[in-house]
Amino acid sequence: MTAIYDCSVDSQLLAGMRLARGAIGRGELVVIPTDTVYGVAADAFAPAAVARLLDAKGRERTSPPPVLIPGIPTLDALASDVPEPVRRLVAEFWPGGLTVILHAQPSLQWDLGETRGTVALRMPANPIALELLSETGPLAVSSANRSGQPSATTAAEAEAMLGDAVSVYLDGGAAGIGYEAIGERPGDTSSTIVDATGLDADGGVLRIVRAGVISRERIAAVVGEELLAPAGEAAPAGAVDPAAPADEAADPADEPAPDGADAAAS
Repeated sequence: MTAIYDCSVDSQLLAGMRLARGAIGRGELVVIPTDTVYGVAADAFAPAAVARLLDAKGRERTSPPPVLIPGIPTLDALASDVPEPVRRLVAEFWPGGLTVILHAQPSLQWDLGETRGTVALRMPANPIALELLSETGPLAVSSANRSGQPSATTAAEAEAMLGDAVSVYLDGGAAGIGYEAIGERPGDTSSTIVDATGLDADGGVLRIVRAGVISRERIAAVVGEELLAPAGEAAPAGAVDPAAPADEAADPADEPAPDGADAAAS
């Protein structure tokens, strides 16, 4: 059985982080805590590793994972353009539970799946995740669960679903406890996903493609309600796995297109 490293214990934190860095470098999978849910992470620039991530979750290439990043400078490196409303949103909600879909830099040497030239990005508010990201660079991260199952909020829940498909589990305690579970599913603390790729069109708007821990009201308070597409309006296919998390880690965490940003842990 793959070991779970308790990051509240200094010796296990050091060992777990060292092994996690090594696993990422070898194209293997690592489960990490984020502020929203637990995420399963792979090197975003290693296509075989990303394919392994999708296989572990039972997902297709039509559900590409979001990418977690260590800071706003990386946002500018990975996105071809960052509109001013998006800069206001990340200034307000990063690090935190907001995933943003943008047009990706066309020169990027990666293969996240069928992203249609977009990428879903998030900076998580978790010190363990941020430390790992600062050492590995951007990571493709989807919620640490099998497709169709609830997002994991503990390392043990993630291990029960993903097992030996993951090389290292980093246990940072319960995820999502700093948020109200106001997402689309009961108890879900996945990130909110906002598609900003329509802003470059005349009269373009932001579109919330997954409701998560950052409410529409809070987003409207930053950019104005007039810049948000009406709630429930159908979104075009894009780059997120509305369930991510990313997010979130959430995936972060499990819904159909517009794909690219699961939960990132999404």
